[in-house]
Amino acid sequence: MKRITIASTAAVGIVALLAGCSAGAPSDGKVTLSYGLWDANQLPAYEQCAADFEKTQDDIKVKVEQVGWDEYWNKITTGFVSGENFDVFTSHVAFYPEFQASGQVLPLDDYIAADKLDTSIYQDGLVELWQDPDGVQYGLPKDFDTIALFYNSQFTDAAGYTADDLASLTWNPEDGGTYEDVIAHLTVDANGVRGDEPGFDKNNVATYGLWMEASGGADGQTQWSFLTASLGWSQTDEPWADSYNYDAPEFADTISWWYSLVEKGYMPSLEAQTGIAWADQLIAGKAALVPNGSWMTGHVFGAASDTFTPALASTPEGPDGKSWSMFNGLADNIAATTKHPDEAWEWVKYLGSADCQDVVADSAVVFPAIKTSTEKAVAAFEAKGVDVAAFADHVTDGTTVLYPITDHKSDVNATMTPVMESIMSGKSGTDALVGANDQVNGLFK
Repeated sequence: MKRITIASTAAVGIVALLAGCSAGAPSDGKVTLSYGLWDANQLPAYEQCAADFEKTQDDIKVKVEQVGWDEYWNKITTGFVSGENFDVFTSHVAFYPEFQASGQVLPLDDYIAADKLDTSIYQDGLVELWQDPDGVQYGLPKDFDTIALFYNSQFTDAAGYTADDLASLTWNPEDGGTYEDVIAHLTVDANGVRGDEPGFDKNNVATYGLWMEASGGADGQTQWSFLTASLGWSQTDEPWADSYNYDAPEFADTISWWYSLVEKGYMPSLEAQTGIAWADQLIAGKAALVPNGSWMTGHVFGAASDTFTPALASTPEGPDGKSWSMFNGLADNIAATTKHPDEAWEWVKYLGSADCQDVVADSAVVFPAIKTSTEKAVAAFEAKGVDVAAFADHVTDGTTVLYPITDHKSDVNATMTPVMESIMSGKSGTDALVGANDQVNGLFK
């Protein structure tokens, strides 16, 4: 806790220092801020926000730059060292804890207080995601995501399932419930034999009932977190906890069941899916059902064709009788390397306003963080013929678990990912999770 306090204090010092550096405006009196994001689908909406923002400003311009995921984070992390970084960038809770702990992003509390911002406009829980353990605020929520099941309704229709069947699946770690029944029946081998029929050839599968998107690493956001949540298990007991729970029997039971789908031929092996995009497999008919995030809705539904009719269903109800989702939110951070912190704040404030988030809502790509803007986004999706209730209902029903946020996040990921990959490739059993948990918890001692 003390380390965080020192880091926060250091960050405040950086604010003061950089504010001093930027006291003299550029010779032409104009400031151009650089703004980074990784999602190409959202680029048009944020370019529109930038254009609208500039109309409200005499001296601030914004250059929006979209960079692919891997290059994006490399640019930011190296930019903190070189000083050549975005002034403002879209941030993720998988990276932000280390940014704030090392003073690489600026605290916003003084700005929020001075402008008397009402943070109650955001969906519950999103503001707190962007606070450090002492409650210092580092970002204003911009959007959120939840998990649902994407499927090809042409395949489910052919298999005899209705939309109501898909929306009322059940799951348990012993036999997989009706979730596994449906996955098995949707799996078809090269001879047209279904996974639950005699003669099924698990070594020659044409369409997998469920697609694996990697091992899930430390978080399992799209892979297994919605299952473990129904068992009352989560990675940590609370945000900023100093221990993890990977050694719990509930987690091992869930992963054992998940890997059993590979052994039965209902889901591809880890090796078979490596380097292959899950959405491409769903669209191409190589997979019938895939759990994934709301941010992929536009991409998947935009690929509808004569052979692919996309649809959405809620995640299966677990032993507790509820359908769950991990709840993650993005925010915009101000890089400590910016020479224009005050101007950067004006842009961050606009990004966090209904003026911008309503524009994002109208694009029907993601769910904005402001409650009223979320409603506009749901309506925008519906106008495009996409029923997103399977995502949005988690927020209204309160069936979400927060994305785990702790110190040492990179080291936690580096420890858990190879262990999970070893289990999901059949090289290790779930007993490996006990030792992995000891290693993870050792990071906090």
